[in-house]
Amino acid sequence: MTMPHATSPVYTAGAKLEDAKAAMILVHGRGASAQDILSLSSSLNFPGVAYFAPQAEGSIWYPNRLIAPVESNEPYLSAAIAKIDGLVKHIEASGIPVEKIFIGGFSQGASLASEYVIRNPRLYGGLLIFSGGYIWQSGKPREATGNLNGMPVFNGCSNVDPFIPLERMKETTALLTSLGAEVTERVYPNMDHTIIDEELELARELIEKRL
Repeated sequence: MTMPHATSPVYTAGAKLEDAKAAMILVHGRGASAQDILSLSSSLNFPGVAYFAPQAEGSIWYPNRLIAPVESNEPYLSAAIAKIDGLVKHIEASGIPVEKIFIGGFSQGASLASEYVIRNPRLYGGLLIFSGGYIWQSGKPREATGNLNGMPVFNGCSNVDPFIPLERMKETTALLTSLGAEVTERVYPNMDHTIIDEELELARELIEKRL
């Protein structure tokens, strides 16, 4: 049986991979599309960066909330992690080092990006979390091992987001910090479930410093 997401397409923008000096993987939210999130490439526009946006099967990476028991999101969650991992390996094989690979997303995509980095801790170019958090059962203690070696992270979310509990956003900052990441956290009062200009500007600053 083919795993979920295994044959779904990956869309691209920016520099061709063979000519790129860096790469960014952008992960869309629940019910959205790769083309939606790939539009961020025009806002996070850096010369020489190749942008990749994988498409989730049925536009959903995993069926239940990020605070549900992990097993309730399988096999979709493991398949989604594998989809991101395959892209990272593909980019590395082209000659771009992992410290020049940025990973980010919005909503469910931000949660998947966070979860991927926590499960595969290395010094990536950076992690961009737009309204997301790691995927783990609410109230269940979680520890992670490994070292992110000072990797920069932007973590932004509303204090009243209907999909991302503020507690989980804070827990994500704490866990990434414990793994050695340098996290810039921003909580936006009464913000809608969206990405605002200030978040994009902070993301651009993070990327520019790493490049």
